[in-house]
Amino acid sequence: MKSLKTIYWISTGLVVLGMLASVINYTSNPALKIAFAHIGFPDWFRVELSIAKLLGAIALGIPVIPARVKEWAYFGFFVNFFSALLAHFFVHDPVFNLIAPLLFLSLVLVSYISFHKLNNK
Repeated sequence: MKSLKTIYWISTGLVVLGMLASVINYTSNPALKIAFAHIGFPDWFRVELSIAKLLGAIALGIPVIPARVKEWAYFGFFVNFFSALLAHFFVHDPVFNLIAPLLFLSLVLVSYISFHKLNNK
């Protein structure tokens, strides 16, 4: 049980920190405007994604947030990272650009599975 909590908090903490860093990067790095345009996304989507990532990070990072809200955050992050993986793949970006979405997709899955194992005991 203790190791499961450790796995949950480490994976969730990494997701939360990564998303907070992503929000800062999306809102302050001009190169991201170019990167979003390269993939074919409009600039407003970068702003919308920043807000969604911030809300999702808050939902996962604060323990008293209801489980149903966390479920939506997990779903949103899964869709986000899976979509990012596909978007980079289909514009023929280098394999390096696929690593971050794949890593965060894996972390979200580990966090989600451990969250459910902890809450079903």
